[in-house]
Amino acid sequence: MGTPSQGSAAVAAAGVDLCVLDLVPVFAKEMIAGGVAGAFSKTAIAPLERLKILLQTRTNEFSSLGVLKSLKKLKQHDGILGFYKGNGASVLRIVPYAALHYMAYERYRCWILNNCPSLGTGPLVDLLAGSASGGTAVLCTYPLDLARTKLAFQVNSSDQISSGLKRTNFQPKYGGIKDVFRGVYSEGGVRALYRGVGPTLMGILPYAGLKFYIYEGLKAHVPEDYKNSVTLKLSCGAAAGLFGQTLTYPLDVVRRQMQVQSQQYHDKFGGPQIRGTFQGLMIIKQTQGWRQLFAGLSLNYIKVVPSVAIGFTAYDTMKSLLKIPPREKKMSAHGSN
Repeated sequence: MGTPSQGSAAVAAAGVDLCVLDLVPVFAKEMIAGGVAGAFSKTAIAPLERLKILLQTRTNEFSSLGVLKSLKKLKQHDGILGFYKGNGASVLRIVPYAALHYMAYERYRCWILNNCPSLGTGPLVDLLAGSASGGTAVLCTYPLDLARTKLAFQVNSSDQISSGLKRTNFQPKYGGIKDVFRGVYSEGGVRALYRGVGPTLMGILPYAGLKFYIYEGLKAHVPEDYKNSVTLKLSCGAAAGLFGQTLTYPLDVVRRQMQVQSQQYHDKFGGPQIRGTFQGLMIIKQTQGWRQLFAGLSLNYIKVVPSVAIGFTAYDTMKSLLKIPPREKKMSAHGSN
């Protein structure tokens, strides 16, 4: 028998590639890939994301200006860094959200394929797995989304002259994520941290399912020679995001308005308070007009194309870099256990 140093030299000479990544569980790699993809895509479209929230919630100030004028006004009030106000909370939310979302999708997909063979291996599996993973991720990370919305809603406005505008914008001021959690919790406890989760779940279940359904379905029809094309992945992701968002957008508007509601405002000024999804849809339609249910949708089209496209492309790229095995190998390994 040789010495340990000789054994090590023999291993190196044999070209055995002992990579640290090989020691990381597959589910952990999927979470890393999803988290990186989420943070990358969310930061890329942060200015548009904030403007969308303002269009959905601060109707008196921004709804009639259009995208370019709204961006200009936002810059005047908050400066360049204002475009990224709330992005810290957004990234803090999206990293665990995307990590759970993509990892849970892979896990749910494997489980469905191995336990529900009657469903086959078609797009229906992606639809179910995507919906379930979206709901799981939302429930685990929702308070961070609420904090992001509260922070993005604030504008350092210096021209609020009319009393009517001041009444509409009566909101507590938050200095950061912890401040939001503290203030919201003091209003209504843990339940208040999940204000708006109803329409969120109603929107995310079909949206997440459709997103994966369309993306995986389009990729399945791509010729083998083009499956690694970044441009093609971006195109498939863009189509998936556009279609999914159009169908579920009014629910997103209800969610945002529920999130920025302040108990102090309703105690002081009264008026209808949104307490549920369908009630919220009716209140917004009656008090703000049905067009408000689609406020910011044109901006969302501009935002969702790079967001979903970058997200899917970054995830697939990270899967390759982290040496995540193909789904067929994971399924066979899962089935043999």
